[in-house]
Amino acid sequence: MNKNTITGFLLIGIVLFAFTWLNRPSPEQLEAQRRYQDSVAMVEYQRQLALQGEEKKSVEAEELPESLPDSLKELRRQNLFGAFAGAAEGTDEAVTLENDLVEIRLAAKGGRVAYARLKSYVTHDSLPLILFEDSESKLDFTLLTASNRVISTSNLYFTPVRGDDPYSVTMRLHAGEEEYLDFTYSLTPNDYMLHYTIQGHGLGNVLAPGTNSIDLTWEQDIRQQEKGRKYEDQHTALYYKFLSGDVEKLSEGRDDDEKVSNRLKWIGYKDKFFSTVLISGSGFEAATLESKLLPNSTYLKRFKAIATLPFDKQGKEATSLRYYFGPNHYALLKGYDKDLPPEAQLDLEKLVPLGGSVFRWINQYFIIPIFNFLGGFFQSYGLIIFLLTLIVKLLLFPLTYKSYISSAKMRVLRPQVEAINAKHPGQDKALERQKATMELYSRAGASPMSGCLPMLLQFPILIAMYSFFPSSIELRQQSFLWAQDLSTYDAIVSWQAYIPVITPYFGNHISLFCLLMTITNIVYTKFNMEMTNTGQQQMPGMKMMMYLMPLMFLVFFNQSASALSYYYFISTLITVLQTVLFRYMINEEKLLAKLEANKKKPARKSGFMKRLEEAQRQQQETLRKQQQKKKR
Repeated sequence: MNKNTITGFLLIGIVLFAFTWLNRPSPEQLEAQRRYQDSVAMVEYQRQLALQGEEKKSVEAEELPESLPDSLKELRRQNLFGAFAGAAEGTDEAVTLENDLVEIRLAAKGGRVAYARLKSYVTHDSLPLILFEDSESKLDFTLLTASNRVISTSNLYFTPVRGDDPYSVTMRLHAGEEEYLDFTYSLTPNDYMLHYTIQGHGLGNVLAPGTNSIDLTWEQDIRQQEKGRKYEDQHTALYYKFLSGDVEKLSEGRDDDEKVSNRLKWIGYKDKFFSTVLISGSGFEAATLESKLLPNSTYLKRFKAIATLPFDKQGKEATSLRYYFGPNHYALLKGYDKDLPPEAQLDLEKLVPLGGSVFRWINQYFIIPIFNFLGGFFQSYGLIIFLLTLIVKLLLFPLTYKSYISSAKMRVLRPQVEAINAKHPGQDKALERQKATMELYSRAGASPMSGCLPMLLQFPILIAMYSFFPSSIELRQQSFLWAQDLSTYDAIVSWQAYIPVITPYFGNHISLFCLLMTITNIVYTKFNMEMTNTGQQQMPGMKMMMYLMPLMFLVFFNQSASALSYYYFISTLITVLQTVLFRYMINEEKLLAKLEANKKKPARKSGFMKRLEEAQRQQQETLRKQQQKKKR
């Protein structure tokens, strides 16, 4: 080879190097190429998934002859599962982990939690309280192998590996002698939380290049644990918490689904008093959540979540998860956030529905502390509710008294209001009649609104109680008087026949506390209408409407917690007794004399009265103009 030839080759090499260097892809082009390869892999992923499903069906349907060589069987397994073919056959034995609170069983097939029982609780019919069994739950991870095979962990058998810790076990999925995937489960004594890690070992050449996440599919059928299916169904929902946000839920009353693009901290399958929550240390990505009603089933609902988790196939860092199998107990759930910074808190206590905004605040900082304080001294929850009612009524006593005084002022002025009505009869003089009445109230120092405002201030507490009692697990299976379980209805009469309209809304029973609450509300309505009769004309049918409301409560509350009806019954009964007591304590003749003395004082109008009079003046002016137009 002469000098010119060598020089030519060197020049060609330099040109090729320069061309390659100048035409190298930019970072943006490399990223675009990576996305393209990922999309191609995803298409292949879906195709392999479909093919695997069809081939799996044919393999399950086909009974292979006993004479079929083992080599052919192994070849078929290799075609389906690749490096994981050795785990395609095995024995589905169960491994048990338990402490004083929970019993967990792990299935060898899938390496998943296949059974969860809460030891301290039983169902409404005294059976062991099982959150789910093998056939009622599914947790499946999908892996894409280096040979583009789609592998589902639910089809493979894991090998239990136990150590010295009786509360911990590792479920190992082998892909080779030094290549395996570990699911490690750990319980701690006296805790409902199960720690769960996923870690690969030597899987760099087993899984597809670029694997940095795994997809999970989690399904569970929710059992009926309480006596009243309809009421339990209303409190059963799929909850989820954003990694740096609030807790949301899917609809309880219809089939619902949600595609969440933001990362989630946890996903929870909640029934009325118990929950199964899957918590991620680094967050779930690209989650799809589904809730399906099961009206004609022994189950309440079916929940499903499909999400993505970060995963290090090299095994340097484990994927950290936690399971919560336990009661929806406010103090217990709140305790998991103790000493944690705000950004790390789980907010699991929001699984307990205490109402929104101000109502939840009232329950958190007023009702629950008093309820827990009384629970430290008394064991009877019927007595605790009674004392709680007394405390609330005592705190509201000033407002109640002020409301009664306002009603008494209006009542003693009724003869004068009736005289005004007689002086300005007819619909055409309604404005004059109203103006004269308001002037009377203003001069006497009475106000129609002063009696309404104190009552309105009591409503937030009443509404907060509506959320608190049905959600309080402390009342579950606690008896009082004839009620066997304060967390559900106390039927004194029941029937089996389905009655259209009545059965779906009222139920096939009559609850005694609800009936007593209705009766006391009717009595209170009668007392209240007598006290608030100011002599002014009322809208037609208003009296009937006032009596109809307690009957509507009978329908609304007949299937709800007897503790709630009991509270409303005691609260209304105390209000009636207060009304009778005020009637005897307050001398209405002296009150009238005081009002008459107020008339002689210089008129001092409140801002409200000034605005009311201005509105009346504008209304009169508008009416006068309308009458003038009609005359023209």
